[in-house]
Amino acid sequence: MELHGSGKSTLLHLIGGVDRPSSGKVFIEGKDIYSLTDDELAVFRRQQIGIIYQFYNLIPILNVEENITLPCDLDGKKVSRTKLNNLISILGLENRRNHLPNELSGGQQQRVSIGRSLINDPTLILADEPTGNLDSKTSNEIINLLKQCNQKYKKTIIIVTHNLEIAKMTDRIIKIEDGKLV
Repeated sequence: MELHGSGKSTLLHLIGGVDRPSSGKVFIEGKDIYSLTDDELAVFRRQQIGIIYQFYNLIPILNVEENITLPCDLDGKKVSRTKLNNLISILGLENRRNHLPNELSGGQQQRVSIGRSLINDPTLILADEPTGNLDSKTSNEIINLLKQCNQKYKKTIIIVTHNLEIAKMTDRIIKIEDGKLV
């Protein structure tokens, strides 16, 4: 949890391999990710980091299934239909799989974003204000879904939020103020 303007997006972008640090190193799975070339880092990010954004970042012309499988498609990897079907079922999107993002509610779009973050079985999932655009009931459902992913798939999930109630639902809270851990 953090206050506005304290560096959460920068921190997530550094951990997720989106921005390069001006100094220091970021290790994931024992590897300094910034020792990789830009192309290697892009592949690493697609395969090892799942990112869930506040504004979903879904591709408007792709349906639910296509948005979820996009990371695999970009890598030329065949997606197991069983894995995809299980994931869609867990996400509660069975009846929406062929719908475009503009035909989905905010909660459904966020579930698609969560599915996309899980499809490649990443090491780490980063969630940037995953409930920021959702009502409180849907927010609780999304946090419970993330907790289920943590427990069922044994994923490390880092959530950044300004919402103290959401933060209290997590296993551990780290507070950031003015770019520093407090």
